[in-house]
Amino acid sequence: MGYRKKVVLDNLEKAFPEKTAAERAGIAKQFYRNMIDSFIETFKLLSASPQFLLRRVTANWEILEPLQKSGKPCQIHLGHTFNWEWGHHVLQMNTIYQVLVVYGPLSNKAFEKLLLKIRTRFGSKFIPASDMKNSIAQYADTQYLLGLVADQSPGKPQHAYWLNFLNQATAFIPGPEKAARNLNIPVLFASISKARRGHYHAELSIASEQPALLAPGELTLMYARFLEESIRKQPENWLWSHRRWKHAYKPEYMEQWIGEAQLSI
Repeated sequence: MGYRKKVVLDNLEKAFPEKTAAERAGIAKQFYRNMIDSFIETFKLLSASPQFLLRRVTANWEILEPLQKSGKPCQIHLGHTFNWEWGHHVLQMNTIYQVLVVYGPLSNKAFEKLLLKIRTRFGSKFIPASDMKNSIAQYADTQYLLGLVADQSPGKPQHAYWLNFLNQATAFIPGPEKAARNLNIPVLFASISKARRGHYHAELSIASEQPALLAPGELTLMYARFLEESIRKQPENWLWSHRRWKHAYKPEYMEQWIGEAQLSI
């Protein structure tokens, strides 16, 4: 399968310069298998039962219990690791929170309608990133859990946080951190791993219960390091076809740099 093959191989070379070309090709091959599995599994959601999904996605759900008792809403930050499409359904089945997921609207409206039907089948609500402020307002008085796939490439690199990530100067969207700090709501990180074909495990951890006490950029740096560790453990499970490094670092972004000293750029 040659879908974005050059992007995949270029990304792997940037992230893992210490690996041989053969090792990176092996990761790419397994990545394509996982991506095809994820595509098929997504459409399996048209008929999958709750019991089917509960047998195939596990997590340390108990970590949510004390946060639920606080009565506060919550954020969960994760990356494009397979299979996030199954993950939010099983999350909704294991919590009293109303699960909200931010998504990017598609240009093909017929396909978007089908995906929204699949994605909301078990109670999760999807809100468009293009109108997030207004869409989330209707849930302001509810105890929601906002799921953010926070490894997106930002639209405005000059306003992003910049840091070392997988051997690259990388821009991270600032919105998830800023919203959490403004509302001072608990933030969780989630790492999804593939146990075996068709079976996944999500490891949840509490990043901060009071993010307002953190310095600007600190939560984003914590998330980046958490995600990086997850990717290194199972690199074939991350979405390497994503154009993660389409923005090049520029000296004028220096004020937005967080964390360790810069790599040689």
